[in-house]
Amino acid sequence: MMHRMIPTPSIAAVVVVALAAVVFAPAQAFAIKQFQDQFKELYVKPDGTPQQQAFAELVKSAKCNVCHEGKSKKNRNSYGEKLSELLDKKADKKDVDKIRASLEKVAGMKSPEGPTFGELITEGKLPGGPVE
Repeated sequence: MMHRMIPTPSIAAVVVVALAAVVFAPAQAFAIKQFQDQFKELYVKPDGTPQQQAFAELVKSAKCNVCHEGKSKKNRNSYGEKLSELLDKKADKKDVDKIRASLEKVAGMKSPEGPTFGELITEGKLPGGPVE
């Protein structure tokens, strides 16, 4: 009985493929975790009313696009722009009180659609508009 040898990829080939996957992977917008956590703490109620549960799912699927748009974290939607005027991603990321105060202040601001950002959230809509 003859055994056939199955060729195995070399370690170098595996490393090259892995590096290519990382280098050519599409870029994504990443939220500042602490900002995102405080947004969820204030506005996301996964055990609330059916409308609040739907909003929680919407935020979960939108991820970083609650504040950002497109694939670059430098691109902010209207809600993210207002927050960026009040928060510095490096200096404020550990200041929970400032993050919360900024989220609440922006909630009272008018969105380009007309209602305030807070009213949009209460209606179960993403404050920066739908994710495209």
